[in-house]
Amino acid sequence: MSRVELVVIGGSAGAIEALRQMLGGLTGKFATAVAVVIHLPADGSSLLPEIFERPGGPRMKFADDKEPIEAGTIYFAPPDYHLLVEASRTFALSQIDRVHHSRPAIDVLFETAAEAYGGRLMGIVLSGANADGAAGLKAVMEAGGVTAVQSLETSEMIAMPAAALGAAPGSIELSLSSLAQFLRAHGEPDVG
Repeated sequence: MSRVELVVIGGSAGAIEALRQMLGGLTGKFATAVAVVIHLPADGSSLLPEIFERPGGPRMKFADDKEPIEAGTIYFAPPDYHLLVEASRTFALSQIDRVHHSRPAIDVLFETAAEAYGGRLMGIVLSGANADGAAGLKAVMEAGGVTAVQSLETSEMIAMPAAALGAAPGSIELSLSSLAQFLRAHGEPDVG
């Protein structure tokens, strides 16, 4: 399997705790770029990078428009903006129509990342209460990327992971602790 160069993660209700467990174990050695979409209220401010950043861990920040994607950085979609990946492997921010009543939408990130990264992409769908992410995970799978879903048993809300499994059958279904190990194994050179 070719090396994963970008991991895209999406979730909604229940996904903050899942992310806390997944990102909490990452060290400064984590060498893969990660882009995260979490459904958030459009009118609120978000502290997602601050919630997850810690000493000795990877850099965490909101993605900026036209920003080059750098290895070892965890990017978050800002509130009320879709996060897209361009062919030049830079980010784009957009306020086009909502998808699944959401902006940012998981499908938008996953589908554009699949076009840009193909088989060097990993997509992970976490807990959530709608079908956003299902079409995107299917696009990642069809592009030859690695696809994983939070197990229904460990998801606070199962609609999102269940829809993703339905759209991308054969995706790896992992518990939260296993997802954290899986992410580290694909992003830290000395973990395997």
